Amino acid sequence: MGQLFTDLQAVRLDVEANAVIILEQTSLPGEKVYLSLSTKEAVWDAIHRLKVRGAPAIGITAAYGIYVCCKSLRARKFDDFYKGFVEIRDYFESSRPTAVNLSAALERMERCVLRNRELPVSRIKRQMLREALAIRDEDAASCHRIGVYALSLLRPGMGILTHCNAGHLAVSEYGTALAPVYLGQQQGYNFKVYADETRPLLQGARLTAYELRYAGVDITLICDNMASVVMRKGWVQAVIVGCDRIAMNGDTANKVGTSGLAIMARHYGIPFYVLGPTSTIDRRCPDGNAIVIEERGSEEVTDMWYARRMAPDDVKVYNPAFDVTPANLITAIVTERGIARAPYNETFERWFGEEEKDSAETGSKTEE
Repeated sequence: MGQLFTDLQAVRLDVEANAVIILEQTSLPGEKVYLSLSTKEAVWDAIHRLKVRGAPAIGITAAYGIYVCCKSLRARKFDDFYKGFVEIRDYFESSRPTAVNLSAALERMERCVLRNRELPVSRIKRQMLREALAIRDEDAASCHRIGVYALSLLRPGMGILTHCNAGHLAVSEYGTALAPVYLGQQQGYNFKVYADETRPLLQGARLTAYELRYAGVDITLICDNMASVVMRKGWVQAVIVGCDRIAMNGDTANKVGTSGLAIMARHYGIPFYVLGPTSTIDRRCPDGNAIVIEERGSEEVTDMWYARRMAPDDVKVYNPAFDVTPANLITAIVTERGIARAPYNETFERWFGEEEKDSAETGSKTEE
């Protein structure tokens, strides 16, 4: 048996120190280093440079971060305070444009501020703290429910292929794509997991392999271009991935290389599941063509992880952080609301309607 995976905390809030504490993920697996973030520049840098990563963890970091930064604002009038809030919000949103959880968390924090605008600024800050902690707690509950729904699609002893890192290190607890793996581990399912190394940042090699081995899961690391081989050998019965943004038609943005796995899975007749919270579904995004794909620096391909540069100095590099998997290659999308199958937009609209009804009922009870 491995250690408790919950011993690893990707992000937490130190209220007394007024700081966001993150597990610095670019140092893993060699070193387990925690960083204290107390300025907007430090939070932006941590998100942009992938010191904290994974869509839900980014959202939690942004919520904690904007609370920490706004708590330090000395404005006494609401208009001055709100002006400072907006500046920080816009700054944070520029750090990772593809991850919808980032903007969703910031929008939720903004609604909290505006909802309480008649209160003294000191009380608005306390309400922001409650909202940020609620975002974290709701994510933990959401991940557990995602795991329960996804586990119903799997059988004991299955071989599971995953890409990038959508585990405990990417969220508050459990993960999204790895949530059913952890739940299965607790229930004796004995899954055999194959993790793509996930070039160029090696999130599979550094993070997924690290956290699953830490927890005692049967984990085998493979290079990205070996996925077809293990599928052909019959070692994989399901492909499970996370997501950074889901369009209303079911097209899904995830770490670059995901769409290729979906194509191979279709060829070999293997179900391809996307797991993520409903906060990752973008109602303003009709299909994958509307998803902005972040392009990152060439050094991630040519220099990072190497003792010396491994490409010609003058070679052109294309380095998109994500790709889009078409909805017709996805077997099912699993969220905390349940399991969606095509046509996805019908299920998504129903879920959003239920969510709005729940929110209205909660608000009504609060007013009472």
